[in-house]
Amino acid sequence: MKHSLLARIFYGFAALLVVSAFAFKIIQPIKVLPRIRLSPAFSLTDQNGERVTNEDLRGKIVLYTFTYTNCPAPCANLDATMQDVYARLDEANLGEIPFVRVTVSFDPARDTPSTLKSYADGLSANRATWVFATTDDEALLKTIIGVGFKAYYEKKADGSYAFDPTFILVDGWGTIRGEYRYSTEVSTADRILRHLSVLADEVHNATGSAKLAYEAAHLFLCYAK
Repeated sequence: MKHSLLARIFYGFAALLVVSAFAFKIIQPIKVLPRIRLSPAFSLTDQNGERVTNEDLRGKIVLYTFTYTNCPAPCANLDATMQDVYARLDEANLGEIPFVRVTVSFDPARDTPSTLKSYADGLSANRATWVFATTDDEALLKTIIGVGFKAYYEKKADGSYAFDPTFILVDGWGTIRGEYRYSTEVSTADRILRHLSVLADEVHNATGSAKLAYEAAHLFLCYAK
């Protein structure tokens, strides 16, 4: 009799878990961004000639893109998108969460710190909110951009570059949460801001008992589009 009661309790609990899982999957009370993979470790030189590493950016939400200063205008509007996101940052309700933009150049021979500084000044970019950086170790640069961030670029015979315009959103724990391959059909800035808002909600709310709900959202793939 005792074993029968225990069995009923066990199967009842298991059934409750299954029903709860299906309900969570269908209702999706919480939306999250996927934890895609860890972002790569790096050490680069910024527009002020100072070292900047991935560890320096811990605790901040970071939006990365990859280009070179000699890219012919409009160069897929990468700078314009970075500016648009920052100008509309209030839409994401980040509150006190620090947000930084990082543009990595894959043309270190020409994009020296002084060149990057002039380029950043031309965009009225504040070093505290928009970092321009590279490294003269081209093999390392290829590993960081091509392997770590999975952003394609290739140098052509005439010195220009073929590349896929890409934005990468990384959370304060160094985890990639969004990848955006530039499209003229959908506003990339709109998508990034929408995802920033979702990520901000998770940072603000995923504490205490609510943390379990967010982990369940990740488990059942309740991902924001």
